[in-house]
Amino acid sequence: MLQRPILIGGVGLAFALWFLQGWQESLAHLGEFSLMGAIAIILCLWLFGKYRPKQQVQELPVNRETVEKAIAQVQVVADRLETENHPTPELREKIAQLEAQIDRQEINLAITGGKSVGKTTLLQVLETQPQERKLCLSETAALFSEVETKTDAEALQSAIASDLILFVASGDLTDSEYQVLQQLLANHARIVLVFNKQDQYIPDDRAAVLYSLQQKMQPMLAAEDVVAIASAPNPLKVRQHQTDGAVEEWLEQRLPEISALRQRLEYILQQEAQQLVWATTKRQAEELKAEGKVILDGIRRDRALPVVEQYQWIAAAAAFANPVPALDLLATAAINAQLVMELGAVYQQKFSFEQAQTVAGTMGSLMLKLGLVELSTKAISTVLKTNAVTFVAGGAVQGVSAAYLTRLAGCSLIEYFQQQEEAIDSASGLNLDKLGQTLQNVFQQNQQVAFLQGFVKQGLGRLLPAPQPQLKQS
Repeated sequence: MLQRPILIGGVGLAFALWFLQGWQESLAHLGEFSLMGAIAIILCLWLFGKYRPKQQVQELPVNRETVEKAIAQVQVVADRLETENHPTPELREKIAQLEAQIDRQEINLAITGGKSVGKTTLLQVLETQPQERKLCLSETAALFSEVETKTDAEALQSAIASDLILFVASGDLTDSEYQVLQQLLANHARIVLVFNKQDQYIPDDRAAVLYSLQQKMQPMLAAEDVVAIASAPNPLKVRQHQTDGAVEEWLEQRLPEISALRQRLEYILQQEAQQLVWATTKRQAEELKAEGKVILDGIRRDRALPVVEQYQWIAAAAAFANPVPALDLLATAAINAQLVMELGAVYQQKFSFEQAQTVAGTMGSLMLKLGLVELSTKAISTVLKTNAVTFVAGGAVQGVSAAYLTRLAGCSLIEYFQQQEEAIDSASGLNLDKLGQTLQNVFQQNQQVAFLQGFVKQGLGRLLPAPQPQLKQS
């Protein structure tokens, strides 16, 4: 595959020159070669655009306002936990720590990479270098010692928690190294890729490896963020001829060659230090918010599921006593509107009864559109057919189907409400695409045969009277 635009452009130019020369030599073939030349030029331009390196994609810089907003969102979660009678002093303490480190001056720098790439030596060298800004240097455990070990996850987490990461490689990137770099960048980590042990390559190969690293990391890293060093160069053999003709040889240790890295670090610390601290604080706030939300969601889910179970059996009893199509029940019955209101109260979503009716109708319409009503009724009918007595019981299919569809609606609303950052004031605030996707996901989770069999059995136990024991005749 052609990968260098200059090569592709050269081929196109050569073809164009050949075409012009042929045009001058033979006007008779003008039409044929004009078409060929035009096609070739268009093809070359397309290839050039396709393989041209993309421009560096720079994220918008993090500012103090975005950090304070992220911390405020954690405070909202803490407030909601206290509203649920679940005080979290540890969460409050961590919030205070985040607020205190917004103006932190010290920069945390982590060195990570695979085994035997020179992490420890680089750490020792950097510790001896004078820095205008205070650095807190650390080294993670070696990556890739075993496939997907817990150590790897801990090392990556430690690196992501720092302000700046030096990812050390001793040559061109392996697939594993490239994947880890992508993972770090996906977590918005600030990275400098360090090509260490460059002294072990001849000059031409050294330049080729550095160029390859820079090309592979485009557009994720700027070329300036890929540097070549030798933290511990191999000793240099020195030979000295004595006056008496004897030759004396010894190995002379060389100083570390880290000027490129030192210059890049100086630039970053001068230009980006405050943003590095803000970015780290924002990441930590987002992680803390996620931790708090897991606790909050668990508490609310424990409150919401009994509500869903209560209304699913109410819907089942209503449909069993007066069989109607399940869709009509979901779309119009006050039972489901009341379910929406109670679930909304659990998740701090404000609905009037009229708005709750609209939400219930929307859920019913989505179920019909997605084919969930028909699929659910067929699945329940199939389970009921295994028992002829229960199948012929009037309204059994409608009753159990109504309970099942009400459960789908309730569980879908639970999942949907958990994803909402702020309260919804009306049904018009519903995201129908997200709600539809949530319905499909919940439906898939509740389609297992074992679950359906258990659900039908539980429903029949509530709908049908228990058989009376027969009296023995004397």
